Amino acid sequence: MLVGIVGKPNTGKSTFFSASTLVPVEIASYPFTTIKPNRGIGYVQAPCACKEFNVKDHPVNSLCVNGTRLIPVELIDCAGLVPGAWQGRGLGNQFLDEIRKADALIHIVDAAGATDFEGRVCEPGSHDPVEDVKFLEREIAMWMANIVKREWPKLARKVEGGTKDLFDVLEERLSGLSIKRSHMFKAVSSTGLNPEKPTTWSEDDFLNFIDALRRESKPMLIAANKVDMPTAEDNLRRLRELGYVVVPCCAEAELTLRRAAERRLVDYRPGDSDFKILKPDALTTAQRRALEAVRARVMLKYGSTGVQEAIDAAFFKLLNAIVVYPVANAESLTDHEGRALPDAYLVTRGTTARQLAYMIHTELGETFIYAVDARDKRRVGEGYVLKDKDVISIISARRRA
Repeated sequence: MLVGIVGKPNTGKSTFFSASTLVPVEIASYPFTTIKPNRGIGYVQAPCACKEFNVKDHPVNSLCVNGTRLIPVELIDCAGLVPGAWQGRGLGNQFLDEIRKADALIHIVDAAGATDFEGRVCEPGSHDPVEDVKFLEREIAMWMANIVKREWPKLARKVEGGTKDLFDVLEERLSGLSIKRSHMFKAVSSTGLNPEKPTTWSEDDFLNFIDALRRESKPMLIAANKVDMPTAEDNLRRLRELGYVVVPCCAEAELTLRRAAERRLVDYRPGDSDFKILKPDALTTAQRRALEAVRARVMLKYGSTGVQEAIDAAFFKLLNAIVVYPVANAESLTDHEGRALPDAYLVTRGTTARQLAYMIHTELGETFIYAVDARDKRRVGEGYVLKDKDVISIISARRRA
């Protein structure tokens, strides 16, 4: 699973990315700071099974901090998008090439309305961030429409002539965009269009279908950034009316706290609702004031900086992910080396026991016999659908995992 961090220039995308991953990137208040995409590892947080089973875990592929499992995920910071990107304007072609790999999008929106459509700094409150959401929707939809529309009349006739299936045609056109058949089925269903008669689709029908396909294949949430500014509050309410998951966010505050925590100046973990200053004497007056401003304007008002909440929501709400714990021994909850709950896997809801086996190792999937649910010690078959927080042992013809 790959989540793209998107938006117009100068909204705080790179700050959000750096705060999420601590990857040093160029951050500046001018458009197109990000020329090449930055990739990094962030974490989603979920309650660890160690508390429920009352065991001391030994994480290998993840971390456990006070009963919270931190599971690594990949994030990509995409180049800023401006109106007309689907026609190649700005860094449009590069941006759109980057998001083709993403399974979901976190749209960083300047909720304070302090940057115009081009990403130029303007008077706070003078720009409407709702329009930024609408323009990004259109840019992605028009980009996808351009790809599908090449030779569309000819392809539509082939579908109706029985030589091509509509979904085969779409798969050929959209290969490499992380778009699945299930997305196509849902888009057709939600628009009520006849997939066997595409020549009867009007231009509006076609564009409505593409927009539905965009929503299904590139689900998006809004990180309403810069909520520490006074002009953001009313805009936050209006953004919530658009129907998206909206997370109040202050990426700059998160980055400040993460860097201070790295230097052990504060006690802070991503997602916390507050922080504790550990070394007040090591801080300048200006630094103390900055930290207290973060507490007053962001933490006390919104409960957190919102950065971790946005990442968690992207994976757990948009991508419908769950956490499962494969073990070798269903009794001791250990792997072959005796480590308790060593791995936490992030999988899509609906994943089966055998599919998990393949994720762990191809041989394990090929020689799958059955699995054991560690909670009630019952055997389950290859088609068993995994549940969130499942601890499961896979029994194969050659080995266990």
